[in-house]
Parts: sequence; C-alpha cells; structure tokens
Amino acid sequence: MSVLRHRRVLLASFVGTAIEFYDFYIYATAASLVFGAIFFPASDPGLQQMAAFATLAVAFFARPVGAAFFGHFGDRIGRKSTLVASLLTMGVSTTLVAFLPTYQNAGWIAPAALCVLRFGQGFGLGGEWGGAALLAVENAPPGWRARFGAAPQMGAPAGFIAANGLFLLLGLWLTPEQFAGWGWRIPFLISALLVAVGLWIRLKLTETPEFAQSLKEAPPPAVPLAELVRQHGGMLVGGTVGAIACFATYYVGTAFLLGYGTKSLGFTMQQFLSLQLGAILFMGVGIYLAAWAADRHFDERRVLAGGCVATILLGFTIAPLMQAGLGGAFVFLSATLLAMGFVYGPLGAWLPGLFPPRVRYTGASMTFNIAGVLGGGLTPLIAQALALRGGLAPVGLYLSGITAVSLVALLALRPRPVAPVPMEGP
Repeated sequence: MSVLRHRRVLLASFVGTAIEFYDFYIYATAASLVFGAIFFPASDPGLQQMAAFATLAVAFFARPVGAAFFGHFGDRIGRKSTLVASLLTMGVSTTLVAFLPTYQNAGWIAPAALCVLRFGQGFGLGGEWGGAALLAVENAPPGWRARFGAAPQMGAPAGFIAANGLFLLLGLWLTPEQFAGWGWRIPFLISALLVAVGLWIRLKLTETPEFAQSLKEAPPPAVPLAELVRQHGGMLVGGTVGAIACFATYYVGTAFLLGYGTKSLGFTMQQFLSLQLGAILFMGVGIYLAAWAADRHFDERRVLAGGCVATILLGFTIAPLMQAGLGGAFVFLSATLLAMGFVYGPLGAWLPGLFPPRVRYTGASMTFNIAGVLGGGLTPLIAQALALRGGLAPVGLYLSGITAVSLVALLALRPRPVAPVPMEGP
C-alpha cells in the first residue's frame, strides 16, 4: 500500500469520526447548558437538567440498534458504503435540531421531536465508530495496528474542541438572552457543511484488504449478528464490559461536570468551557501515548488496564479538586481526560481484534455501542442524581466502581490472534 493511500485512509478515519463526534458533542454541550429550559416545562432547574440529560440517553440506546443495522451491511457489502450512510444519517439528524420549536411554542411536540432526532444521531453514530476503526486497522501494516486504530479515536478530542470552542465563542459574542434564544442553533446548522466535507473524503475510498480477503475465503454471513452471538458471544460480552470505563470517564468529565460546574459550583460557562478545552488536549496526548505503548512495548489490553487503574484512583479526587477553584478543577479535568486517553485510545485496535473479519464490523460496533449505553448513556443522569443527594464524592465512587468492572473484564479476556494481511509499511 502506498504512503498516499495510508494517509487517505487515516484522514478519512479521523475526519469522518471528528465530524460525527462534533455532532454528538454539540448536543451534549447544549443539553448541559440550555436544553433543560428550552425544551421542558418550567420547574426546578435541577430537574430540568435531569430531563435534558435523559435525552442524552436516547442516543445511547439507539446506538446498538444502529450498530446492528450498519454492522449487517458493513459485514456483507463492505466498509465504504456503510460509512457513507452512517455519516449522512448522523448529519441530517443533527442539522434538523437547529429548526426545532421550543416547549413554550409547541408544548410536548418539542421534546418529542428532540428525542426523535437524538435517536437518529445515536443510530448513525452506532455505525460510524466501528466502520472507522476497521477502515484504519484493516489497512494497518504489521506493528502499526494500535497507532492506525488511534486515528478515529483522535476524532473524539478534535470534535470536542470544535464543538465546545464554537460554543465558547458564541458565549463571548452573544448575550445570554441571544444565546438561549437562537445562538445555540448555529453549531447544529454548521453540521451540514462539515458532513458534506466528510462525505467527499469518504467517497474516494476503496475496500479494506482484510475484508476483500475474507470475501475470497468464504461468502459473507447471511445474518452477521446471529453468527456473532452464536460463535463469539464471550468476546461480545467481554469486549462490551471492557469498554464501559471510557464512556463513564468521559461523560463525568465533560457533560456532567459542565452542567454541575456552571449550575452548582459557580463557574461561568466561558470559564468552564475554557477549562475543558485545555484539558481535552491531555486526552489527545493520552490517546497517542497509549497507542504508541500498545504497539511498541505492551499490547492494547494491558494499556487499557493501566488506564483503568489510574481512573479508579482519580475517582477519589473529584470532590476536593473540583471544589478547589479554577486551578483544582483544571487539574482534575486534565488528569481525568489524560487517563481517558488510555482507556479509549487502544479500543480502536483492541475491539476489532476480538473478532474475525467476517463479523468484525458488527462485533466492534456492538461492543462499543452497548458499552456506550452502560457506561455513557445513563452516567450524566446517574451522576446528577447522586450529586443532588450527596455532592461530588458519590459521583467519584460511582466512576471508580464502574471502571473497576471494566478492569476485571480486561484482565480476564484474551483476544484472538490477528493474522495480518501482507502489505508495505508506511
């Protein structure tokens, strides 16, 4: 494979995933900041925030449905067409959020329509990550799987920076009334342009060598999900549990703490978004270091386990650090997102490595997205409920506990050996 082809593959994996995560994060940011007051009846602000976080969970429950749907076609007809369809589904759902009426204007229709579009976001993202990870690792030369698999993972901090950076600028340029009235809609409108760019890049791709080789060896499975459950059920369960930690860590450090920090700790929106934008850089560093360590010194499973140990310890520091002002909050966010890089970065190579190519799209997508339901979909809601009752300390215990569950799965699971397709190095 030529250097140009390698670069095109990595760019497509990175850019497409960055756009999809931008779409996902602008929703999470808007839900943390304004959706409670805009789309739900006036009541206690804490309850409005819980209702807004509940809509976050809708997409997580949609993601396994999307994973099964797109995984079916990804394992039967190929990675390229499926990735294009998933990106388009996500982009249309996100853009339409910009045109929704408020609760004051449309009553119950407003939150219902919001939930429908949030379901569409989750459905599209359910097919995105698995396909992007496969596009990278199935084109990776020997010894480069984790670093190639980190390309879609890097899309997460890039999408976060784009999303929260845009919200930060809007908060600086607009008054609070303008932002709540119409400014929050601008990031959703911009999604349409970004999706067009992502589609243009992905339409230039060809199929991966490993998928093409698997078609030569045997016809694709009639129902990939059925074969996955029947023949690889243990890997499906183990991979799912092992991936829970990355979602819990991320959504405590971003969506939950953004809402809690601005509404309970006294930070302004601009202050907290600035802290998160600085801290997210540590996540990018963590992703790269974890992938490098997995390729050169350890393996993906051991690096993931090390990240879990660090996250468990950090759970005990959330209350004292977050309550110590801007400096303490930045230290906690930076350390947590650095650890997030280690429990997230190697997943791009580890989860696909659990399954053979003929059911790999379905397997990687289902494990990642079911883990999203268990570790991410309910985490902001659970954390908000815990914080309302006991402050930040119970939230930290929750984060440590759920990460410990992932650590047990990682230590118990042994991935299947990967048979690389011969190709030139980068």
